[in-house]
Amino acid sequence: MIKISNSVSLQENEIEWQFIRSSGAGGQHINKVSTAAQIIFDIKASSLPDFYKQALLKKADHRITKSGKVIIKCQQSRSQDFNRQTALAQFIELIASVAITQKRRIATKPTKGSQRRRVDAKKQKGATKALRRSKSDY
Repeated sequence: MIKISNSVSLQENEIEWQFIRSSGAGGQHINKVSTAAQIIFDIKASSLPDFYKQALLKKADHRITKSGKVIIKCQQSRSQDFNRQTALAQFIELIASVAITQKRRIATKPTKGSQRRRVDAKKQKGATKALRRSKSDY
């Protein structure tokens, strides 16, 4: 069981793991061994609550494809096990981030004092620029 929050958890078999070769420099060992870990998770076919599914599908994240799959690739370490743990942590963080609701912003008007300070600052900058423009007659 993969625990996302106190009330939400996933079965291990819902996540598909792939271990692939890491890209980039690293010598002979890296070129022979599949150390990068990749998670593939189908949102629509999962046992997540509908709220999580809809919020994940709406979320603008490069790790979520248009077809509704989450693909997380981790190749930070030379160790396959460490990459697997890191990818799983990123996956849990992505799903848990959907449950956090943003606080509604209450629109406010600027105070009279802040409006006055803004206009005074603009006048001051304009006066400074006007001094730069003045040219002498000779």
